[in-house]
Amino acid sequence: MATIRELSHREDRLEGGHRLCAGCGASIAVRQVLLGAGETPIVTGCATGCLEVSTTIYPYSSWKAPFIHNAFENSAATMSGVESAFKGLQRAGKIPADKKMKFVAFGGDGGTYDIGLQSLSGAMERGHDMVYVCYDNGAYMNTGIQSSSATPLGAWATTAEVGTVGQGKARRRKDLTSIIAAHNVPYVAQASISDWKDLTAKAEKAFAAEGSAFINVFAPCPRGWRIPYDMTVDIAKLAVTTAFWPLFEVIDGEWIYSKRSVTRENRRPIEEFLKPQGRFKHLFKPGNEELLASVQAEVDRNFDYVLKRCGL
Repeated sequence: MATIRELSHREDRLEGGHRLCAGCGASIAVRQVLLGAGETPIVTGCATGCLEVSTTIYPYSSWKAPFIHNAFENSAATMSGVESAFKGLQRAGKIPADKKMKFVAFGGDGGTYDIGLQSLSGAMERGHDMVYVCYDNGAYMNTGIQSSSATPLGAWATTAEVGTVGQGKARRRKDLTSIIAAHNVPYVAQASISDWKDLTAKAEKAFAAEGSAFINVFAPCPRGWRIPYDMTVDIAKLAVTTAFWPLFEVIDGEWIYSKRSVTRENRRPIEEFLKPQGRFKHLFKPGNEELLASVQAEVDRNFDYVLKRCGL
């Protein structure tokens, strides 16, 4: 694992001056992940979404690496094709057999949990030597904050309104990290932008893996979550310490819990994560006590599941 001194000397492959919102968790996630690639040449791809439209406004690009923009649903398919072409050219003798290249695809939760799940599953099942990174901000932020299958139970979204009919998202969120782990790929991890050392170390492992790797990164969205732009990392920390977003990795099928300082006994109550966010403000109004309790129960259930998978 690289030290902070070593990381500080590595090239930042996402340049400043892009047009992502102030405090955007996606750009923090990308920078931390790409630090994990070290000096290895990379090819990057990105599904249509906030990250793509804000970093590749023609004729400019914020990416200091070859970049491929593809449709909303096929980032994984595109990068798996590029990886296959590279290996094919090596077999044909047109690229030196010892040349190293890594391929990394980025997608938000809309383009990963939902519309891109089929191509992601296919790429993982085929075992392409690539890294897929989901920056999870819990909704379709680029198109108007519509609910996705990553949107938490009880959260407001423009397609999960709060009113006389409903009180936000009525269903639990999808556990995508476990779904990808079930593909039996060499490396899967769940990480957060709040824990940079953990995330960069996991990125190093993902890039070093022989075969497919996947990282699901917690990346708050100030605009969609209704939080001040300078609270992004603080909210991400609360997600970890309340066990809303447990940190773990799955290496060749072995589940390993990453945040031993957060336990069943000392985790923070979920209210500390929910209260600062405008998308959850209705949960604290009279009459929603049962819904708030359901949110805590869902967090408890998921955290217990992760710890048991990790043998704790």
